[in-house]
Amino acid sequence: MDIINNYSLKALNTFGVEATSRYFVAVHTESELRAALVDPQFKNLPRLILGGGSNLLLTGDFPGVVVHVNLKGKRIVERDAAATYVEAAAGENWHEFVCCTLEQNLTGLENLSLIPGNVGAAPIQNIGAYGVELKDTFHSLTALDTVTGQTKLFDRDACRFEYRDSVFKRELKDRVVITHVTFRLPHASPLHLDYGDVRAELAQMGISNPTARDVSLAVINIRRRKLPDPAQIGNAGSFFKNPVITSDTYERLHRLQETLPHFAAHEGHVKIPAAWLIEQAGWKGKHLGRARVHAQHALVLVNHGGASGAEILALAQAIQRAVHDQFGIKLEAEPVII
Repeated sequence: MDIINNYSLKALNTFGVEATSRYFVAVHTESELRAALVDPQFKNLPRLILGGGSNLLLTGDFPGVVVHVNLKGKRIVERDAAATYVEAAAGENWHEFVCCTLEQNLTGLENLSLIPGNVGAAPIQNIGAYGVELKDTFHSLTALDTVTGQTKLFDRDACRFEYRDSVFKRELKDRVVITHVTFRLPHASPLHLDYGDVRAELAQMGISNPTARDVSLAVINIRRRKLPDPAQIGNAGSFFKNPVITSDTYERLHRLQETLPHFAAHEGHVKIPAAWLIEQAGWKGKHLGRARVHAQHALVLVNHGGASGAEILALAQAIQRAVHDQFGIKLEAEPVII
């Protein structure tokens, strides 16, 4: 386990923000992870567990230790009459893992294709896209307790998944480090085609009887068309959650804005597209300093080059104020802001 001083994190966050950590440790095994967590020289320093850096905004240098979790490995752990159980280590690239399951003719993750980041971060955020969330196929995960170093097993109920949320963003934030995640992929998993442009994209591709791989390709096509590639333009994907409001609040806003779109949420609530709110507030394609709202997708904040994390945060806060002033709705950021 090598400890590096004053390490640049620019290549380890998809915003491409220049920031430096006081100490940096890359871990490739659970024993290295345990050692990094209990190393006495880091005892009184802040600690940041880093995976793919795709759901992160660094607003300055990090004064403590960054632990880069780089555990690798994928395997089928069990098959029964109804499903196949597949495990992936936390450091595996998410999209590559999805492709691996499709290559083995396993279905259930195809709508989550091309989401940036690593497997270990996926349950924290309960990632989702095109009508599917991680929790739909999640079976269990293992994690290390950062205080005791013990391994803990979490089933679906223990994770307390919600919309872009989980217990790991709340009560267990900074208390555990996810090491492996297992998914239950049913043999007869139905395809999800009716969210967003998936069905239309399949039709454009000339496919009337799609397979899971076809759906994956359709999702990839849509995402590449709508969202900038972090390798080309720094970004963290959708920056804001779609707000969930009460039905009464929606009715009040709908009387003022008849074109207000919405989707069904849990009982007595509706979900409003954050991108629509941002567009109505006049921020689509606008910039503040060197940070900009993407011209094709108002949910995406981008760094076209040289923007600091503080500039991106200032842009996000300006958008939040504008949407709140116009609609009385508070937008919540998806990325973790450091």
